Amino acid sequence: MRGSNVFRLGVKELRSLLRDPMMLVLILYAFSLGIYTAATGMPETLYKAPIAIVDEDQSPLSNRITSAFYPPHFTRPSLVTSAEVDRRMDNGQDTFALDIPPNLQRDLLAGRTPTIQLNIDATRMSQAFTGGGYIQQIVNGEVNEFVAHVRKASVAPVDLDVRARFNPTLAQSWFGAVMEIINNVTMLSIVLTGAALIREREHGTIEHLLVMPVTPFEIMASKVWSMGLVVLVACAFALSVVVQGVLKVPIEGSIGLFLAGAALHLFATTSMGIFMGTIARSMPQFGLLLMLVLLPLQMLSGGMTPQESMPEFVRIVMQAAPTTHFVKMSQAILYRGAGFDVVWPQFLEIGVIGAIFFTVALGRFRATLGAMA
Repeated sequence: MRGSNVFRLGVKELRSLLRDPMMLVLILYAFSLGIYTAATGMPETLYKAPIAIVDEDQSPLSNRITSAFYPPHFTRPSLVTSAEVDRRMDNGQDTFALDIPPNLQRDLLAGRTPTIQLNIDATRMSQAFTGGGYIQQIVNGEVNEFVAHVRKASVAPVDLDVRARFNPTLAQSWFGAVMEIINNVTMLSIVLTGAALIREREHGTIEHLLVMPVTPFEIMASKVWSMGLVVLVACAFALSVVVQGVLKVPIEGSIGLFLAGAALHLFATTSMGIFMGTIARSMPQFGLLLMLVLLPLQMLSGGMTPQESMPEFVRIVMQAAPTTHFVKMSQAILYRGAGFDVVWPQFLEIGVIGAIFFTVALGRFRATLGAMA
């Protein structure tokens, strides 16, 4: 292998990328506006959830319950009839519909246990999960205060002192911003290298490379380092400007250590992109193949859902994915301020997986070039 060949071929890849405006727009969006919208679009709490109330009791207690719902958690309740509930929920007008039965106050004062029905539009996932608990607390609080004839805060027999480490305010935007960077590093590295190889085939320049004094290893290595460098620079920009500058998310650990781990991760994912580029014959095929590969990598890597809650078989299989170890390493460095003495096992695992992926992709790349020759 000649290092000069790898360098010059890599510069050629960078120039080709500069002449591809759609790829440039994708990179700029993914590491700027895409991160900002992913972070700020995550709901912090229940906000202006539409609720309708069917008050069939028309008592002081039902009025208390109705007046307990107000902005910003809920919109002003819409007082409707029982015949209107289904139509309004079918039309998507209400997320919650509370049906207060007749004789609620009388049954409660008589010592009976009346039932209040709550209908929830479960297609609105974030509001449905959070709002159900909010409404239950509000209704129970109003009923208990009405029965006790006094409005006072209950005193728990045990004081629970909660200390939220690494995210004291429990801001979901902190988590969303960093995880979006991790996901985009994986996505863009696969897309850029796979698209670079397919672009060579579609434009016919791969035949030019076959008659030049360069080896398949040099061609593949040039695509790996050039596309990896683009993603690494974009990642550093996003961390410094978007995450720390615009979103004001504090980074606890060393950005340099994180970028070193990201570079190792890019070695593995760019190799995956080359391998997928040898399988797909066109960009539409590559896009379909990317969906089959990228979604499991992002959803099962532990970034969205802790791996401890996944089936054991899935956890074992995902140990072969570099994203699993990259997510673990990134969270340790950026959230908890871990040093190399803590994350070196993830560095080693990503390096081994990357070497395996590169070897397999190189073998497939050589076979593809041999068939074309």
